Parts: sequence; C-alpha cells; structure tokens
Amino acid sequence: MAKKLTVVISQGQSKNPRQRSLEEEIAARLVIAGQVEVSLVPHLYDMGADHTGLLFLRGVPGPLVVLSWIYPRAARWVLDRQGVKGREGVSLLRGEDEEFDPESLPEPTGIGSVAPPSRRLYCIDLRVAQSADEVLQEIDRIAREQSEQVVELMSWIGGDPQPQQLERYLAQPAAEPNSLPILPTPQDSEPPKRRWYPVIDYDRCTNCMECIDFCLFGVYGVDTLDRILVEAQDNCKKGCPACSRVCPENAIMFPQHKTPAIAGADGEVAGLKIDLTQLFGGGGEKDALEMAIAERDAELVNDGREAVGASVGIPKRQAGAASRPKDELDDLMDGLDALEF
Repeated sequence: MAKKLTVVISQGQSKNPRQRSLEEEIAARLVIAGQVEVSLVPHLYDMGADHTGLLFLRGVPGPLVVLSWIYPRAARWVLDRQGVKGREGVSLLRGEDEEFDPESLPEPTGIGSVAPPSRRLYCIDLRVAQSADEVLQEIDRIAREQSEQVVELMSWIGGDPQPQQLERYLAQPAAEPNSLPILPTPQDSEPPKRRWYPVIDYDRCTNCMECIDFCLFGVYGVDTLDRILVEAQDNCKKGCPACSRVCPENAIMFPQHKTPAIAGADGEVAGLKIDLTQLFGGGGEKDALEMAIAERDAELVNDGREAVGASVGIPKRQAGAASRPKDELDDLMDGLDALEF
C-alpha cells in the first residue's frame, strides 16, 4: 500500500499573531480535509537531536512536506543533519521576487547526502505565502503528484512496465511492519531555546575542509567517512557567520542571519575575490574575507583569547587540488606568502 503524504508544520520562533494564525488555519483545514497526515513541531532549527519533534520526523516513512519559516534549502539540510533524509522534492510556491524554473534546476556539485532514501522531501517557506489557500493549493498539487505515481504503478502491474518505471519503483523502500505510527507529536512543556549554528549544504560542499581550518571554536569535525560535519553545534558564537564567508562553494548557511544568501537563499554569498586596494586598506567596503577575519577576532576577544587576524586558517581556495586550476586569488595569496617582510 502506498504511504500517505505527511505534512509537518514547524512553528515560528515568535508568537507573531499572523504566523500563529496561518499555522493554525493550515493545520485545521488539512485535518478537516483528511487527505494527508498532519503534525506540528517546534522550530526546526531550535530542536535538539533528542527532541520529540525530531524523533517523530525520523519515524515518518513516506513522502514528507515540511512547512517552516526559513529558506527551503536551509530547512532541507537542517533535517538531513538530524537524520530526516529524502530526495529533494520541488515546490512551486516561491516568493514574487524569485526567478524559478523547475525545468532548469542546477545539478549538485558537492559530495551529497549520505544514503538518502528514495522518498521525496518537500520544504516550503511559509514566509512567501500570502494566505493559507496558497499553501493548501501547493500541498494538494504535491499530493496529486504522489497519487499519479501510484496510479502509474498500478497501470503496469498486469502488463509490461517500462524500464524507467521499474527503476523508480524497485528503488522504493519497503514499509516496515513496526514503523512509528504517524500521529501528532506531543509538545514539550517548554519550547526549545533559540540556537545559532552553521548548516552545511552537501549538494554544494566539496569537503575542502577550509571551514574547519578557519573556525577556532571547535564547531566542525569529520565523520567516519572523513566528511566535514557540524560536530558541536552549540560551540558556535551567536551572530557570527564568519565561516560562511570563507566557504569557496557558498555551502554554509545560518538560517537566522539577516542576509538572504547566508540564511539559505539560492543566491551566493559575497565572493572571496579581492583586489589589492581592498586588501591593503585602499578604501571601499570590506570584502568577505576581511569581514570573516574581523568577526572571528571579535569572538576570540569575547572569549578572553587573543585575536589572530589573518595569521591562522586563511583559505587558499583549494590551491593544492589538482582537479581545479588556481584562480586570481590563489595567485595573489601565493605571492603574499612569497614576500619577505
């Protein structure tokens, strides 16, 4: 039997009346319609690994729609880091200022998620919704998309399936007889405290390790597969996004940051390419690297440690990687290293 679509509403951090009203209306109308499973959990970004909301999310076996108040890319990788995995499902609900063509999505260039199941995971940003109707229409479209796949499967049960159909459906995970029932999760007596930590987009991350070299607070580590990961989330310094600025692939997000590119929008973080006038104080706005160094030094001083400036962990844009030619910044950094002061 096909698994029913589950919709999870991740509540906003504030008690903003508009946010609460939208969450409640969506939940009530979905429950009344009875076409999908519905549950509410606290804010995705704030829940710890052992929170009941995440335990519930890990137990959802079928296709999953998550409504939250952060960018979809950030929501997807917050979930992935917490063991809630799936293939990216494409949502058509986007902001008015977003140029989006589902037919021309970029191919992932990073190391990717570890063994994601074949089920689809859809992340929708509630901030772009003007009304509950828009969200419900998108959920209905996703539910119909899932149903059409089931109808397609039934159509060839008694006949000859097409090769692409076999490949798709043989890859579906079998339902576990003792899987966790999909029920509304109990709410903890106290909402989780607000948190601040980096989230890695593994579709972009190339495992260059520049973030672990740059961060001096023990936030990053490596797993058993020698892949970079955020190992100690709560070691991160609240409000500091320095590591996102030095990532050459723009793969590090801070979902609560006020700058959209750092918070998880599809745009890019300010690049690392700098000119000599900026490097030697010739005026103009600080470049991303200078900003990152200043932010890191400020946090070191707040911790009672000494500022290190550019003497520690300055990225070289993977200058030693044979598969990627050096760029102008690599040449600049190599030239600086060769100077004798």
